Order: sequence, then C-alpha cells, then structure tokens
Amino acid sequence: MDSSGGASSASEGPDRPVADPSLSAAERAEYERLRKAAAVRHRRLRYAATSVLLLLAFLLAPLAVVAAWVDSEVSDTDRYVQTVAPIATEPSVQNTVTDRLTKRVVDNVDVAAITATAARALEQQGAPPVVVQGAQALTGPLKNALNSAVHDIVNRVVTSDQFAEVWDDANRRAHAAVVKVLTGEGSSAIQAGDDSIDLNLGTVIDNVKQKLVDAGFSQAAKIPDVDKTVTLFHTDKLNEAQDAMRLLNVLGIWLPVLVLVLAALAVWSAPAHRVALMSTAIGIGVMMIALLVGLAVMRQVYLDSVPTTALPRDAAADIYDTFIRFLRNSTRTVLVIAVITALAAYLYGPGRGARWVRSAAAGGTGATGRAMARHGLRTGTTGRWLDAHSNWTTGIAIAGGALALVLWNYPTPGAVALVLGIVVLVLVLLGIVAAASGTAEHPAAGDQPVVRPG
Repeated sequence: MDSSGGASSASEGPDRPVADPSLSAAERAEYERLRKAAAVRHRRLRYAATSVLLLLAFLLAPLAVVAAWVDSEVSDTDRYVQTVAPIATEPSVQNTVTDRLTKRVVDNVDVAAITATAARALEQQGAPPVVVQGAQALTGPLKNALNSAVHDIVNRVVTSDQFAEVWDDANRRAHAAVVKVLTGEGSSAIQAGDDSIDLNLGTVIDNVKQKLVDAGFSQAAKIPDVDKTVTLFHTDKLNEAQDAMRLLNVLGIWLPVLVLVLAALAVWSAPAHRVALMSTAIGIGVMMIALLVGLAVMRQVYLDSVPTTALPRDAAADIYDTFIRFLRNSTRTVLVIAVITALAAYLYGPGRGARWVRSAAAGGTGATGRAMARHGLRTGTTGRWLDAHSNWTTGIAIAGGALALVLWNYPTPGAVALVLGIVVLVLVLLGIVAAASGTAEHPAAGDQPVVRPG
C-alpha cells in the first residue's frame, strides 16, 4: 500500500464519519471542531475510568494477597501444618523449650529439703559433724547435677523425631486452633488471651515427665500440673486483628478475583491497551514491594514487642519468619508475574529495544527453520498454517501459561519461572516449525508492523 492509499484509508476509514459534501467551508470547519471536541471528551472519560480502576486495583492488590494467605491457612489443614511444622525443628525454639521445661522440672524438686533430710539422717546415725556439714553443702552441686541431667533428657526429647511428630500431630488435630485465634470460635491447644496467644504444651510436658520417671527420677511423677502454656506473642491489638482476619477470611477468594477484574477493566477501558497493561503490571509490582517492606517492618515491631523474658529474640524471629514465609513467597510470586507481564507488554511495543529483541528472536527461529528445510526437514502444510496463524498460536501459548499458574496450587517464583520457560520454549518451537515449511523466506517478525489495539 502506498502512502496516498494509507492516507486515504486513515482519513476515510469506516469508523470515521464523512462530512456532507454539500456543507459550506464554515459549516465543515464547525463540524470538524465539534467532532474533535466529542472525541476529546470521550478520550478523557476513558482515561478517568482507567485511572479509577487502576487505583482500586493497586490499593486492593496487597490486601488480596494477605486475604488469600489467611484463607489458605484457615481452610487447608495440610497447608497450616506445613506452615507450623518447621517451628519444632528450629534450634532456637528447641533450646528455648528445653530451657523452660528444665527450669520448671528442677524448680519443682526441693533439693535443699533433700540434702537437709539426708543431713538429719546422718546426724541421727551419729555421723561426724564434718560428714553432716558435707551433706548440707551438697545442695548446690546436687542441684547443678540434677539440672544437667534433666536438661540432657529434655533436650533429647525435644530434638527427637518423636517431638516433631507429636508437634505435627497436635497441630493437625488442633487445626481448629487457627479458627479460634482468627474468629474466636472452637477450642484447641492454641488459646487467645486478652493480649496474647498461648500454646498449651501439656502433651510435651507429660512426655518429659514420663521420660524422667523412666530414667530413675521418681520424684518427677509428683510434679504438679502447673502452667503448661508458652506465650507465642503479646499484642494489645488482638481483638482488632481478629476482626480484620475474619473479614480477610471472607474475602480470601473473591478479593483476588476482584483485583483481576478491576485490572482487566482498566486495560480494556484505556485508549492504549498495551501501555495500560504495562502500567497495571508496574503498579501491582510496586505494591508487592511495599507489602514486602511492610512485612519487614512488622517483623521488627513484633520482635521489639516480645520481652526477652517471655521469648528469646532469635526464637521469636524464627517463629515470625516461619509463620509468614508462605505469605512472603506469595508476594514474591505476584511480584515476579508483574515484572514478566510488564516486560512482555514492553516487548510488544515500538521501542528500539523491543524491536531488536523481536528481530533477534524471529531471525534465530527463522534461520533454524530454514536450515531444517534445506536439510529436508520441511513441515509443509503444518508450518504454513502456523506461519499464517502465528498471532493465534502465540496468544494460545501465553494464555495456556497463564491458565497453568491460575490452576497451580500455591505457585512460587520457581513455578512461575518454570511456566515461563515452557511458554518461551513452545514459542521458539512454533517459530522454527513455521519457518521450516519450505516456502519463501519471510521477513523477520521484528521488521513487520505490530498491530496493537488502542
């Protein structure tokens, strides 16, 4: 098509009204002015709608990620057990539990009374005063020996596979605890207090007591059933957090869907769809970075709020990191998807870098396909069909990758990279097969005009 033909089609296309030839010059000018004013108002309206939709999508995106995470933790028992299972194997947590249980056991053994009783018995038997005094002086060494022995036994229990199994089993059977913490309903080993969340270690303590009795410490059987709870963390905002989590639990499924719908409507309503898609991806990516920063800030706030007397800092950090690791992974996954989407939108644009990438890709697949054809590996009709319908096949491959991520249970950045690699491989193979049809060589795709809506 020559330039004159292009100009003619552009000025008298089917979408553009043609002025009545009987109009005077002044009437024609007024007609053009009114038409342009209407077009400007329509374009401004589309920009306004796009801006509002994008703003809502950006603001709701982090909340949607958090809501989906909460919903999975509450509704999926296996996911919840996956979340809390590593806590039992964290060395800092094991050391804390060992020290706490050892102290409770030793504190319930009156070593001074035992040595005093032994001293009185020796005195009644007529033992020399030096021996009696020596028996009384055994209080400190005996308590140290008892503490060391109990600590070793408790440590073996806590670091054993049995402890991890008991931990997992208790959490699986008590998954209702999560519902109780978030909604206040049900009963379980995890209890929500007025300003704290506590874990009942009754099963573990009973196991330790039995181990001590089996090891010859018969006095351990007389240890009273004192406080068996360990405070996981303190907060004066528990009620507010429970209300927020209830709302997030309800919105866990529909809020992510709403964000996708808002983003899709924003791209559809924008005058330039490709630019809108790139802007949407960049905006959501920025919000995911903000969420990651927020999680890091909350980590520091949490660690500062936990007294070292209640929980050592390293144990508190391990508990926090373990508990939110799936939320952090989900945020990173959405960030990776946003970056890939923005890059893809850019590569379909008119930029010099985008044209170079398209030309290089088309040149590489074309050269490979033509080399195959020269060696007799022609794809014939199939290759010609793929070449004629390259836009459709490319769209189907990309849509298939997106569908795979939607259907993937809890995708990770690694899963996104895998799907991206498969999609790119499929596109490369399609390009090679199309170029190996044996027909005349085609110009590189990067040199062909790219049709973009909007």
